[in-house]
Amino acid sequence: MLRRRPPRAASADDLLTTLGRLTAQAREGAELQRARVELAEVLQREMLPAALPELPGLRTAATYAPARHGLAIGGDWYDGFPLPDGSLAFSVGDVQGHDVEAAAFMGQIRIGLRAVAAHAADPGEVLSRANDLLLSIDCELFATCTFVRFDPLSWELTSARAGHVPGVWATTDRRWGVAEDPGGIPLGVLPGQRYPVTRRRLTAAGAFVLLTDGVIEGPSFPIEAGLAEVARLVSAMAGDDPAEVAGAVMCVAELTGHTDDAAVIVLCHDAGRRGAG
Repeated sequence: MLRRRPPRAASADDLLTTLGRLTAQAREGAELQRARVELAEVLQREMLPAALPELPGLRTAATYAPARHGLAIGGDWYDGFPLPDGSLAFSVGDVQGHDVEAAAFMGQIRIGLRAVAAHAADPGEVLSRANDLLLSIDCELFATCTFVRFDPLSWELTSARAGHVPGVWATTDRRWGVAEDPGGIPLGVLPGQRYPVTRRRLTAAGAFVLLTDGVIEGPSFPIEAGLAEVARLVSAMAGDDPAEVAGAVMCVAELTGHTDDAAVIVLCHDAGRRGAG
């Protein structure tokens, strides 16, 4: 009968060599991941606008915060820009996934929305055309989005949602609400989608807040609770400086656990003129 030779016991040198090799591999992997996270954060911040446009009677502010642990950076965005007819457009959104690919896709969506909005001011049509545009580039990612248009002549906000969390509104006379408007599915999923448009005449001074789910949802913090907290803050601060409102809203992310990146836009408006439009 053949006898198997017992395995050679690993020497201390062998163990140290193996440990050193595994440590080097782990360090290399960690350094690569850290480099990707840093690149995603740089891309994210560089592609967000430095400031939002304003008009007499409309003051604006926005803020962005990366994920607390640096592993979910990339994908949330905000934007604001003038349209050819003199109105202003604002968007906020969230790309599926994170890291460098999501940050790059976010940049494509922002550019696409700007290009489409120059020729289709209606928010629902903007989202519909942007959806088909994103599908044409054959990317596997998708994104949620809210697109808003402010008309300084009619003093009206028109908006459309593509699978995105609702915004929050409040007036200086302490009325408030969650903008649970009808919407459609996220951008980049199915072609030929239509997105309902909601119209709001701004008859009283107040604030309208757009945000991403990183502000209001966490591991043990449901979206409904986050929205309620944002509504409470905005109701109390509707007449304040928009930058202060944006900062206060972003602090809600600390209550949720802040595992995702987060973005906030605040539009503080005066009362619309009677008979405008």
